[in-house]
Amino acid sequence: MERYIDIRLLPDPEFPANLLMNALFAKLHRGLVGWGNNRIGVSFPRHDDGIPTLGKCLRLHGDQQNLDDLMARNWFCGMRDNILVVGPETIPTSKGYRCVYRVQAKSSPERLRRRYMQRHHTDAQTARQTIPDSTAEMLTLPYVNIGSQSTGQRFRLFIAHGAIVEKPVEGSFNHYGLSPMATIPWF
Repeated sequence: MERYIDIRLLPDPEFPANLLMNALFAKLHRGLVGWGNNRIGVSFPRHDDGIPTLGKCLRLHGDQQNLDDLMARNWFCGMRDNILVVGPETIPTSKGYRCVYRVQAKSSPERLRRRYMQRHHTDAQTARQTIPDSTAEMLTLPYVNIGSQSTGQRFRLFIAHGAIVEKPVEGSFNHYGLSPMATIPWF
């Protein structure tokens, strides 16, 4: 990956930054699904590890051709008044490389119980005793609220930035621009 594009959220008196990031990320997801390319990675260079916010900048990583192809699809239509697109730019000297990936919490004991009942052919009372409400996992990671294209359900997509490593790892990205193995340059 030798190029990047920063998409910065502009201040808006009617909508807070997290709502704008939700909308921008949802549009990116739809753009990546429609395009079918898995060579674009994302990061959030201004995220704060201490507070669950992704910041006000979405960074796209890729080579010149893939970034040009994605941007030509005009996937961010309807948000032009809310964003400033900077790039594509050459990636400067990086501090290292890191994975940006999705983290899924086991946050719904009720869902876990239904699954347990199906797999073990048991009743609801046994499932409740086996999986108490205290098993819910609560994450403090930053997230975007997004709607599933396949089910139509809304959910929180928790995003983690992995540790900075010295060497890049090649690989593909999912339709959110995330990968548990492939790295993006961090600068």
